[in-house]
Amino acid sequence: MEALHLTILFLLSLTVVHSLNPNCGLPSQGSTLRVYHVSSPCSPFRPKTTLSWEESVLQMQADDKTRLIYLTSLVAGRSFVPIGSGRQIIQSPTYIVKANFGTPAQSLLMALDTSTDMALVPCAGCVGCSSSTFDSTKSVSFSSLACGADQCKQVQSSSCPGTTCSVNMTYGSSSIAANLAQDNLTLATDSVVGYSFSCIQNVVGGSFPPQGVLGLGRGPLSFVSQSKSLYSATFSYCLPSFKSSNFSGTLRLGLNGQPKNIKYTPLLVNPRRTSLYYVNLIGIRVGSKVVNIPPSAFAFNPNTGGGTIIDSGTVFTRLVDAAYTAVRDEFRRRMGKAIVSSLGGFDTCYTVPIGKQVPTMTFMFPGLNMSLPQDNFLIHSSSGSTTCLAMSASPALNVIANMNQQNHRVLFDIPNSRLGVSREICS
Repeated sequence: MEALHLTILFLLSLTVVHSLNPNCGLPSQGSTLRVYHVSSPCSPFRPKTTLSWEESVLQMQADDKTRLIYLTSLVAGRSFVPIGSGRQIIQSPTYIVKANFGTPAQSLLMALDTSTDMALVPCAGCVGCSSSTFDSTKSVSFSSLACGADQCKQVQSSSCPGTTCSVNMTYGSSSIAANLAQDNLTLATDSVVGYSFSCIQNVVGGSFPPQGVLGLGRGPLSFVSQSKSLYSATFSYCLPSFKSSNFSGTLRLGLNGQPKNIKYTPLLVNPRRTSLYYVNLIGIRVGSKVVNIPPSAFAFNPNTGGGTIIDSGTVFTRLVDAAYTAVRDEFRRRMGKAIVSSLGGFDTCYTVPIGKQVPTMTFMFPGLNMSLPQDNFLIHSSSGSTTCLAMSASPALNVIANMNQQNHRVLFDIPNSRLGVSREICS
């Protein structure tokens, strides 16, 4: 019996690839999935070489800059290509969940993306993809989608060179081709039968990273829409700190288990970009002062795409120039005479201890104030010598990023068009 017990423990220890932490093997339960950061010891996508603190911050800033360009292109009404956001996200996914595709199931690690719809899966045989792929030939429930399928009509970049619906795009130096397909998708213990997704076939002009994307937007091909009968278009997540080494965050699907004592603010809908989660940011408080920011900086404008979105894939918050400058200047004023330096895109950094001077910060919404602990808006060097205000300016769109959301339960209640936020430690 003891030998059998040891064998079971050994098998359980293999359930998460490349795990370096005993908490990596914590199982998902029911409709609640474990979430972990891409750079945590639980992640096979963590950097193979250790970066310095400065290098890691600059890399995250570069990834954010690329994502901001993508998000701005969405709200500005330019090309809408579901695979485009996947190219962005899977270059640098931030938070990942385990998903199972096909019959029998094949495990994939997918990045959470609240600003895209279509699931993006590197498929076996893909030219330019890595070895971590989904092999559709081994799934008895897999099928390709024909050109006449409704899903094909919902993707503006689709084409039909043959009988299968295809998606093609050029992105930077890379050309990406995919086929639309269906298979069973299981998250934790729940299965969505006949789930539509993009099966990546070809990448030219650069290597294609192994991880896929789970689109949690509001469009018709998103996971939220395709699983509506199971989860009533409701989900929440708690994102652990990117410093956390544990498999500790959670993605909770459906109505069961959602927090009862949570405050809500309305979700806004941009008819031109219905996938994005717009909220009405009405003010920012630094310390006890509500910063003097012109209302135009926060104004929701469906025609231009202006306003504020909440996004799981951006790391550091972006505010339009007028809002950022006002918040930064008030923060600096509260910090007194401490000498300010810069690091990449961060223009408010300090190289002396500043703990006692740091003011509180609160994002204000109708019906909801989101108070941020210091770790949600300051980034500290591993040596403790540098601290930066982890925000920067944006040309046209306010983005409430995942660093601000860490250790909060963020609830997306789409049928009631509202967003809930409550403090929850999950690091």
